[in-house]
Amino acid sequence: MTDDRTPTPLLVLDVVGLTPRLLDHMPRLRQLARSGSKAQLGTVLPAVTCAAQSTFLTGTLPAEHGIVGNGWYFRDLGEVLLWRQHNGLVEGDKLWDAARRAHPGYTVANICWWYAMGADTDFTVTPRPVYYADGRKEPDCYTRPPALHDELHEKFGTFPLFNFWGPTADIVSSQWIVDATRHILATRNPDLALCYLPHLDYDLQRYGPDDPRSYQAARDLDAAMAPLLDDAEAAGRTVVALSEYGITKVSRPVDINRALRRAGLLEVHTQDGMEYLDPMASRAFAVADHQLAHIYVRKSQDLEATREALADLPGIDRLLDDDGKKSFGLDHPRAGELVAIAEPDAWFTYYYWLDDDRAPDFAQLVEIHRKPGYDPVELFMDPLDPYVKVKAAKALARKKLGMRYRMAVVPLDPSPIRGSHGRLPDDPQDGPVLLCSTPDAVGDAVEATEVKGLLLGLAGLA
Repeated sequence: MTDDRTPTPLLVLDVVGLTPRLLDHMPRLRQLARSGSKAQLGTVLPAVTCAAQSTFLTGTLPAEHGIVGNGWYFRDLGEVLLWRQHNGLVEGDKLWDAARRAHPGYTVANICWWYAMGADTDFTVTPRPVYYADGRKEPDCYTRPPALHDELHEKFGTFPLFNFWGPTADIVSSQWIVDATRHILATRNPDLALCYLPHLDYDLQRYGPDDPRSYQAARDLDAAMAPLLDDAEAAGRTVVALSEYGITKVSRPVDINRALRRAGLLEVHTQDGMEYLDPMASRAFAVADHQLAHIYVRKSQDLEATREALADLPGIDRLLDDDGKKSFGLDHPRAGELVAIAEPDAWFTYYYWLDDDRAPDFAQLVEIHRKPGYDPVELFMDPLDPYVKVKAAKALARKKLGMRYRMAVVPLDPSPIRGSHGRLPDDPQDGPVLLCSTPDAVGDAVEATEVKGLLLGLAGLA
């Protein structure tokens, strides 16, 4: 049955890292909550971007939609791959599929939510560098329709990729996304606009959630959002602001792959003096993803040895087996045979080498696609290298001349990281939150699996 009524237009802001505590530093969002409604928002395990967003958009847990983290071991390829972009990886009925069944012709704009490429959305903007044949990587984005690319770049400049992630990540990327969203709302007027704002992710991981620099990041993002919220209000567009997770204070990196290597379970191969993880030959290895790690065990007879290797490793809170994964809705074939959850003040590194002199050259680069795990240290320049800024300047000069360059500035010391996420929150004040411009739209709490239904209801399509 279809509904011939005009849907209520929606703007859904994914304000990464937003928590009830941070709202105290964000007056414009606080005003939205006061005049509308606010709820504690449940999240999923792992509480990371790709898994949480996929749950919001499908209404199902990772066991069903298949996004078990920001990346995983692709067993059929023998490779660890993070930050893939094809929406076909997300299994299940998407929010826009359900909306179009109720209202054919329902239009959707996706501005930087993940798994955007290949999705059946009408307007798409997502980060996508230019990978030149000579090895250079330059900032850019992917759009649909294609003409939107030049339109946005002419109006707002090239998508600021190096402000979106890496040592120079800052408010500039979120400001560009806000500007692009305002432009798409004004010129295309989609029924649903999804907007991803990453700014809080940066300083909260760098400095921790209770640092004055993190509070300033919250104020800066709130100010950047204000014109977009004003536009939505003027157009009669219902606004939902939500977060995927809260970032909590950490102080202990956990070298889970080094423990597996010392136990003789993880193997490497060597080229030009550099060591590379050999996942196909390893008996067990981990794909580290913030405070969660998928542990892939090639043969069942090695499960017990893997457990023993990790049993006394400081910083591990729990090891989930098949029953444990099922209890959290994480029992999908893409998940590891075991899943490690870090203690509240700990997080997992991807490091597998035992000597920094044997680290691969990509370890000191911002290289999210080659590292076999998440590396938050990419947010820093190496403080132990007195020439790090000189190296960066030389690399930048080569880049501007159109020459190949290596921005090898990332430290190999994980100790500077002060914030992480991935566990389920121990305190709701440190967990995700959902705000809506409509009064009484939500109760005290909303589960992540209920977001899809909530949005359909707010649109008048439920």
